Amino acid sequence: MSEVRERSRTGLRTTFTEDQDRLIRRLREENVTFAKIADGSITTLKVVDGAITNANPAVATSVAHGYTTGDEILITSGWEDITDSVVKITVLTADTFSLTGVDTSNTGFYPAGTGAGTAQKISGWTAIPQVLTISGSGGDARFTDVQLLARRNSLKIPTGFNATSITLSLAHDAAQPGYQTMLQISRNLSKVAFKQVISGGAVTYGYGYLNVSEMPKLNSNQVNTVDAAMTVIGRSLSY
Repeated sequence: MSEVRERSRTGLRTTFTEDQDRLIRRLREENVTFAKIADGSITTLKVVDGAITNANPAVATSVAHGYTTGDEILITSGWEDITDSVVKITVLTADTFSLTGVDTSNTGFYPAGTGAGTAQKISGWTAIPQVLTISGSGGDARFTDVQLLARRNSLKIPTGFNATSITLSLAHDAAQPGYQTMLQISRNLSKVAFKQVISGGAVTYGYGYLNVSEMPKLNSNQVNTVDAAMTVIGRSLSY
């Protein structure tokens, strides 16, 4: 198998097989970005007046919201299954918009009249630099086993979902401005919005904590790497 060679910014030579080179090109087509919350890239927080409706898709009311269809919005709500989630919206009127892909018609999970909260437009996404690999964990269903005395067979009852996290391996370059921004967010335990764009156009959003290692992993005849992890505290919605 032939090899493709690149020279890193540190002057070390890195060797990739053709398969690895195809993977790197694919990762370049895909990208993971983040947006800090409560800085200049985030518009003014708007109050969602009253409750979000029980509908598919859910409709929020925010007087003179100023949004446009396709905007990416961070939603907080009294509903656990929607709060701290990033969604795309469709503008209905100057005061209302729908939450694309969010079905709140089940009043068992979304009690009527209790979904009020806030909406915050996200912009100014910053690319996470030099991503080598991406892996995800969690998000799978969680169960508890119940053995009733009157039943011969036990029951496996769903109780929710395990926490979701994304781990990235980055080529280490301490001079990268994006990496320095990530370190600051990590040290301050700040929350950020995440966006992962997959080749072909699919997009996945999340909101949570970003943690970045400051200690590079030193590798012989390979680029030095650092790990970054994102933990999602709301839902991960894909479009």
